[in-house]
Amino acid sequence: MTEPYDEGLPCVLSAHVAQLMMDPSLPPDVFGAIVAAMVTIGETGGMVAGSTASPRRPQQRRLALGADGELGIAEYVISRDEDPPEIVITHVLVF
Repeated sequence: MTEPYDEGLPCVLSAHVAQLMMDPSLPPDVFGAIVAAMVTIGETGGMVAGSTASPRRPQQRRLALGADGELGIAEYVISRDEDPPEIVITHVLVF
């Protein structure tokens, strides 16, 4: 039985993004920005201010990392229909 999510959803990393996070060459500020994005995405149920979505796929969103997006972009998918519902960060593009 799943718990209801009144506020937020669990935010997890895809295997590809988890591998990126374990790369020792990943700059610490990018690592921190991804972790901060995970927290914000989870707390807001994926509806982060400033994130963008396609009108055809509103469950797939993009979020700039760092101030004004200077560190990169995180792409995530909101899976409310899954059991349990979750948000998955599917890709990270590092600049």
